Amino acid sequence: MIAAGIRRYQKTLTGLERKGRRRALVAQGGVDFTSNDYLALAHSPRLKSAILSALDRGVPVGAGGSRLLRGNHPEHEALEAEAADFFGADRVLFVGSGYAANVALFSALPQRGDLIVHDALIHASAHEGIAASKARAVAATHNDVDAFADAINAWRRAGGTGHPWIAVESLYSMDGDRAPLMELAALADRHDGFLVIDEAHATGVFGPGGHGLSAALKGRENVVVLHTCGKALGVSGALLGADRILCDYLVNRARGFIYSTAPSPLTAAAVREALRIAADEPQRRTDFDDLRAFANEALAAALGVGGSGSQILPVTIGDNARAVRIAERLRIEGFDIRAIRPPTVPEGTARLRIAITLNVDRPAIARMLDRLKLAMAEER
Repeated sequence: MIAAGIRRYQKTLTGLERKGRRRALVAQGGVDFTSNDYLALAHSPRLKSAILSALDRGVPVGAGGSRLLRGNHPEHEALEAEAADFFGADRVLFVGSGYAANVALFSALPQRGDLIVHDALIHASAHEGIAASKARAVAATHNDVDAFADAINAWRRAGGTGHPWIAVESLYSMDGDRAPLMELAALADRHDGFLVIDEAHATGVFGPGGHGLSAALKGRENVVVLHTCGKALGVSGALLGADRILCDYLVNRARGFIYSTAPSPLTAAAVREALRIAADEPQRRTDFDDLRAFANEALAAALGVGGSGSQILPVTIGDNARAVRIAERLRIEGFDIRAIRPPTVPEGTARLRIAITLNVDRPAIARMLDRLKLAMAEER
């Protein structure tokens, strides 16, 4: 009986293997062209010192409980106040991860009778939250404002009387392109709706002072912004910025927030320092911008494909197995690049996702592209 129960899982894994979609954990190694550590803060001496300083002043490793119990540490509250000031938000909540934050906000804020219109390429964590929502949901064609408008209008004609929620990423994690935020904000305004912006890949590196691509919309009551702390900020966790009434509602109704142990207070101390670094060291963003521009130009010259304009450079391969072979060849040659396959990306668009960070330099980018060009020619 037990053996038969296990075999069904093996059958699924075998099917994934046959389709070139089976995943496995691979240790870090080689030159970093895959992480989201865009400003190279993960190993920052300032972050290490901030954690040591926090330990010295008695900040505990663990929170000991949920935020609504004894887990609400002064470091959490200090971070939330400083983050609200940094990003220009009415209030900010610190959550354990971007995934948890998306699940919390989408499962709790949109109400029965509302409509969630999400970009077709929005992150899996948003889909998880949307699936748990009482609101109706529909996908809109990627970055097509008219498609979002059409979905809302169709819902209204069918008798929809609630509020629409427009859900997008400011910078898409697999394509590296930007959402038309100002047009979507205007659409939300016209329909008495809300705009939810996931800034995961823009926080710290885009917008004035690294405040994100949504900076021009800060302080608006109908805009909810998610800033993750595990990418350009080099730590972990997420910061949800919104009108304080919405944040208070999440504290009372978001089950993932209510029933999860709070993030480590040491993590909160590290994120506080990361925000200070973002403010104190603008040269990091200048260097990052220069490196990002160089990488986009070099990619076009080497492979004849246009770059995304951002630090995320997708190289579409198409075939799953070929994408895996090329990535493995590059790994053996000392370049850490991963193959991204369905269902993370649409069928037939398996790709190499090249991420540019301050952990590399121009010569490393040039060497990587030379090897990539050769591998693509030989791995047919």
